[in-house]
Amino acid sequence: MLNKVPLLKALKNDNWVRPFLRHYRKTLILAISLGILTFVCGAGLMFVAGYLISKSATHPDNILLVYVPIVLTRAFGIGRPAFRYFERLVSHNWVLRMTSRLRQKLYDTLEFDATKLNSKYQLGDILGLLSDDIHHIQNLYLRTMFPMFVSWGLYTIIVVGIGYLSIWMGLWMLVVFGLMIFAIPLWSVLINGARQELQKQVKDDLYVNLTDNVMGVGDWVLSGRSDAYMSLHNDNEKQFAESEKAMNRFERWRDFLIQMLILVVAVSLIIWGASEFGGQHGGAANWIAAFVLAVFPLVDAFAPLPAAAQETNVYTDSLVRLNNLDDHADRIQEEVESAEGPYSLAVEDVHYTYPNTTKEVLKGVSLKVNAGEKLAILGKSGAGKSTLAALLRGDRTPTSGSIELNGIDTSKFGDHISNYISVINQSPYLFNTTIANNIRLGNEDATDEQIWDVLRRVGLEKMVKALPDGIETMVDEAGLRFSGGERHRMSLARILLKDSPIVILDEPTVGLDPITEQSVINTIFEQLDGKTLIWITHHLQGIDEVDQVIFIEDGQIEMHGTPAELWANNQRYQELKKADQGL
Repeated sequence: MLNKVPLLKALKNDNWVRPFLRHYRKTLILAISLGILTFVCGAGLMFVAGYLISKSATHPDNILLVYVPIVLTRAFGIGRPAFRYFERLVSHNWVLRMTSRLRQKLYDTLEFDATKLNSKYQLGDILGLLSDDIHHIQNLYLRTMFPMFVSWGLYTIIVVGIGYLSIWMGLWMLVVFGLMIFAIPLWSVLINGARQELQKQVKDDLYVNLTDNVMGVGDWVLSGRSDAYMSLHNDNEKQFAESEKAMNRFERWRDFLIQMLILVVAVSLIIWGASEFGGQHGGAANWIAAFVLAVFPLVDAFAPLPAAAQETNVYTDSLVRLNNLDDHADRIQEEVESAEGPYSLAVEDVHYTYPNTTKEVLKGVSLKVNAGEKLAILGKSGAGKSTLAALLRGDRTPTSGSIELNGIDTSKFGDHISNYISVINQSPYLFNTTIANNIRLGNEDATDEQIWDVLRRVGLEKMVKALPDGIETMVDEAGLRFSGGERHRMSLARILLKDSPIVILDEPTVGLDPITEQSVINTIFEQLDGKTLIWITHHLQGIDEVDQVIFIEDGQIEMHGTPAELWANNQRYQELKKADQGL
């Protein structure tokens, strides 16, 4: 169970909703103002209509006594639906913007903390979190906060307006409307709010019991306790139904009391109007009808308040539960943004085993790649080279050990890792769209001039200009209209637009003939000069261009050094290079 925290305290300590309140405060104020104007127009329409109907039954001394109310009736009649429409438009736009951002923040948090959540919460708790809490935050504003602020504004206008005419009647309205706005909602919170909170807990228990028991239904059947399972579920359903029945009974009495208070207000205005305006020219009936009819549109503003107020306990639970989540998304975003160049990678005693397997792919790999260095990772197929590349990018998390970019675990970067590490795969994929759109995957805001520039740098400018539509030429699915070397060069063009400081070359020349392979390698090293390169390859053509070489075998680093050092001192490296050159 969550610790019970009053709503105001929960909002005070909230870091989920309050930032959006500050960000959209002007829209919030506009929505509340429009809501107040809606009810003012409704009350004004009934006020002048009541006056006009009764006044029209008598002989007016001046035509203006009828004409002015007619004009006001039209104005209020047009103003009420117009203000209502814009109020709904503004308030729902505000709430939906806020809740969409909240959902994104919640999903980011769950994504970053998926492993911990699995051990911290039961599946039913997570379902309850996703299905209810954001919805409750939305209702907190649409059904509670907005109506409450609007009613406070109307309350002030009523008390001040009538108090201006009669101080005693103003004080009486202060008391009667105060019962509807403050006392009865508080009573609902204390009585029905507790029942609603219990109902929410029973509903969450149903989520938990349903998911846990359905997944383990085989155990229930095998143990011969299927009746016990049904009994448990029926008990929860019965408790939920009893709670709902008690709530409905309370709500009927509460709504009856509110209607009685509205009747008291109407009777009070009749008595007050007769005594206050009875001696004026035109008679009391004109004003009695006006004041009494003006009350009825206000019922829609005050009557929903108790029902909305009783839900604040549920809203509080949702706020507390959301704020109890580890807010990884924001913290990690701040941590990632604090990473400044030059960028270096540190791999420390990394072990990795794929899920649902027992074979260890990497066994205690450690290395350091400084900014601007070129590292070649050699090894046979299945040695763990591509697995290491996935770990370097943060696509996978080591079973043990760490991989850090400037002291930050690469798995924390999420989608932002592409700002720091790019990849050229052995089979670059081109989508069935234009050449320009394919290259703009590196930078969506790139201009045509920038695209032509990177095409020139990778040696494709002449070829693309010869095409009928230039960079607007459609690329067949998977880019099959282009050769392997051209596809690799387009992939390099994307990387140049992205301008990431670190580039992983995952066997980018596989399947190319030796001449094309050497040409692509030369272009890559020339255009990416000054960047950190991690080149995964299975043979040694162009290996002398790198600063250090490691050879992975059976998940471990078997040799490590510069190309010159290994050629001079490592017999196996010598044999590999000679074999690669056909010597």
